[in-house]
Amino acid sequence: MEDLLKDTVKLVLEKLENKIDNIMVERAVFGLFFSGVKISTGHGGLCFTPVKEMPEAVCCPSSAMIMPLSGKLSGVPVSQYLDDIFCDNVLRRTLGIATLNALSNYIWELEEKGELETNTNYKPIMSVDAFDEIDVKKYDKAVVVGALIPMLKKLIANGSDFRVLEQDPHTLKEREMPFYAPAEEADKYVPDADLLVITGVTVLNGTLSHLLEIAKDGADILVTGPTASMIPDIFFKKGVTMTGGIVVTDADELLDIISEGGSGYHFFGKSAERAVIYRDK
Repeated sequence: MEDLLKDTVKLVLEKLENKIDNIMVERAVFGLFFSGVKISTGHGGLCFTPVKEMPEAVCCPSSAMIMPLSGKLSGVPVSQYLDDIFCDNVLRRTLGIATLNALSNYIWELEEKGELETNTNYKPIMSVDAFDEIDVKKYDKAVVVGALIPMLKKLIANGSDFRVLEQDPHTLKEREMPFYAPAEEADKYVPDADLLVITGVTVLNGTLSHLLEIAKDGADILVTGPTASMIPDIFFKKGVTMTGGIVVTDADELLDIISEGGSGYHFFGKSAERAVIYRDK
């Protein structure tokens, strides 16, 4: 698993110190699009549900193998969920990252109240869509990692020189296909990009660190999505200039919605808000 996740977990543990031992996971939900947790502080966190990475879960025995802890996910120390971030089971990693995001939400609240010392110069800017913050006209070449449709629409409308790296080309529409390149060709395109827009799913599947390593010096780099809704200190140290995520405002309501197959359209402005964090603002 990526060093950036290990370092982020380490930082969260350092910030919360003795508080961490008393924090439990109260609820855990796997939804069709998002998975999430509520921790005992009342805070919630989300992660993308990696449905395509579970092809073996097609019958009861194989499903039981991929999620052996069903029915035993509540009342568990958050430290156990954080450990799961580094296991081989993709669903346990998913809930681990959701827990990391919930703890990040808790940290921001403590810092805002002055109950936790901070040495950072950033804070989440609420109710802002990361894609709206990008002026595509500023960049000669762009690379989008993942089928981030709002970003693709902006780039196409501008006539931009760009590529979209995607593992599954079936997620792209006909007019987007001329810009498609296989994800395996990242080394060919990423080093030339002035703008790099990366799906947060790369945090979950372990590919983000390499993308950041091969990025051009001085490139603007956005990592965005529910999976990337954690404290961004380590991301910024590795070259990311902005993160876009989701801050949960009503954990129980949100978990109810995603348990019923809900997506962002169902919870934005109600139980969660988009948020962006700039490295230099």
